[in-house]
Amino acid sequence: AGSTFQYLLVQKTGAQKNVGLIQLNRPQALNALCEGLMAELRQALEAMESDPQVGAIVLTGSQKAFAAGADIKEMQNKTFQECYNGAFLGGWDKVSVVRKPIIAAVNGYALGGGCELAMMCDIIYAGEKAQFGQPEILLGTIPGAGGTQRLTRAVGKSLAMEMVLTGDRISA
Repeated sequence: AGSTFQYLLVQKTGAQKNVGLIQLNRPQALNALCEGLMAELRQALEAMESDPQVGAIVLTGSQKAFAAGADIKEMQNKTFQECYNGAFLGGWDKVSVVRKPIIAAVNGYALGGGCELAMMCDIIYAGEKAQFGQPEILLGTIPGAGGTQRLTRAVGKSLAMEMVLTGDRISA
């Protein structure tokens, strides 16, 4: 990895240094997914994917929050046209197209975009304090990064509908 990141801690770990570890590191905002963090995540994933030593990648957050969602402060003043024409959320799907296996290690909140980010990974390991949810409805919007489709595949139509329409959370 080698690069210095503002919003991530990146290293190679394991006995043979063949596991890429990417930790979201924006604790003051519960790892809210701002544009800068997502750009760094794409950069770190590209580095891990092109590194022949890395066989798998672990994506994690903190004990309190994997990622509490998209950065609402960054989004609140954007109009629909700005989001649509500016490719808002463009590149968020990088996690789902990496060819190496990505494991989401989730403890604490995985809400909104954070839940969607975890679902983009190949495997999710959830700790006892993990809370998954799509609370966008409580803000008058809907999941914007493929959350409705991925959630339905992950938990079934009925629970996905309940979570998306009520904003209720589920535990591990």
